[in-house]
Amino acid sequence: MLQGSCMSKSKAPSKASSSATARYEELKVKRAWDLAISPAKSLPMQAFMLYMSGGGVQIFSMGIVFMLLSSPFKNLASINNAFAQFAPKSAPPKALSTLVLQKIVYLLCNLLTLALGLWKCRSMGLLPTGSADWLAFETRGEPPEITLW
Repeated sequence: MLQGSCMSKSKAPSKASSSATARYEELKVKRAWDLAISPAKSLPMQAFMLYMSGGGVQIFSMGIVFMLLSSPFKNLASINNAFAQFAPKSAPPKALSTLVLQKIVYLLCNLLTLALGLWKCRSMGLLPTGSADWLAFETRGEPPEITLW
C-alpha cells in the first residue's frame, strides 16, 4: 500500500509539470504575438509626432523622420534575435522558420512604419515625385529649323 501511494505521488508532479510547461509555451506564443504587433501599436504616437513636427524641412522634423525611417530597418535586421526568446523548446531559437506567422506580421507592421515615414517625406517635398524633379535627366529635342527666305 505504501508503494502504491508513492506511485500516485510521482504521477501528480509529472502531470503538473507537463501542464505548467504547456502553459509556459502558450504564454510564450502570446508574448510573441505582442512583440509582432508592437510596431503597429506605436504608429498613432509616431503619426502625432510627425504632425506636430510640421511640414517644413527643419532639423527637428528631419530628426524625427530619420528615426522613423531607420527603426524598421534596425528591427528587421534583428528579427531573429527579437523572437529567439519566444521560440518553442522543440525549434532552434534563431532560425528563420521559427514563429513564421508572427515574423510576417512583424514585417508588415514595420513596413507600415516605413510607409508612414515615406509619406511624411513626400509631404515635406523630399521625395522626387514631380516631373520638375527629373529635369536633369531629360534630353532636349532638336529645335526645328526655320528659314525665313
